[in-house]
Amino acid sequence: NGIGERAGNTAMEEIVMALATRKDMYGLYTKINTAQIYKTSRLLTQITGIPVQPNKAIVGTNAFAHESGIHQDGLIKEKITYEIMTPQSVGISDTHIVLGKHSGRAAISQHLKKMGYNLNDEQITKVAARVKDLADVKKDIFDEDLEAIVSEEIYRGDDKYNLVYLNVISGNVAVPTATMEMQIGDKVVREAGFGNGPVDATFAAIRKITKTNYQLLRYAVNAITGGSDAQGEVTVQLKYNGHSVVGRGAHPDVIVASAKAYINALNRLEFLKDNAKKAKVVE
Repeated sequence: NGIGERAGNTAMEEIVMALATRKDMYGLYTKINTAQIYKTSRLLTQITGIPVQPNKAIVGTNAFAHESGIHQDGLIKEKITYEIMTPQSVGISDTHIVLGKHSGRAAISQHLKKMGYNLNDEQITKVAARVKDLADVKKDIFDEDLEAIVSEEIYRGDDKYNLVYLNVISGNVAVPTATMEMQIGDKVVREAGFGNGPVDATFAAIRKITKTNYQLLRYAVNAITGGSDAQGEVTVQLKYNGHSVVGRGAHPDVIVASAKAYINALNRLEFLKDNAKKAKVVE
């Protein structure tokens, strides 16, 4: 993805694919499995919270998009005219199955396998339940939506904090207010927060409930897919005692996604603190 200190580093995927497509010119090759490039790029985005710009070569959403009529015509007649490499060569599927509220568990399981996720029955049940819930507010479920669901439901540990309920009042004449319930262990705690906007009020409520006040380094929102019903994906970066963590949350309601991202970051900080305590005991 080209990420690195300051202005970033040379994007490895661009070098790898340049060598792969121009073997006749350079006479060089790598042992990298290029079919894993796109999945690796997506994984890095999930870990760091740094999105890939749409016009990024190889892994950007526009990398294999053709809007111009003459380009589309040339692509239909002979792909090599405008694509010196295929989407499949970097792991991008040319078939996108759209899931919905009537999609069965078997269809979801099969599609997850095509995306590279080998989940057990319990995990598939969790993902299928989330797909059904999302389909109630969003007509079509795309690959990117599934990735967000798997990231939230499967790839997380035992969370200390969990969102139970969130209600936000905001507008041009109302004081932004967030009323929230969170589960902390066996307890359910309710608080209200006020702020300059709905997100600020939501974060204030979370800080009250958790009795924390970590430094917020970054807050970013991206649409996972297109359309007005797209899920908003929020990234939150918090700092504590010299360490920073990235939390992510996705939901059609951006305020709910923001709350989930902040709580996800808090849980990661708790994980860091618990491990630090265990390390001291071992010493």
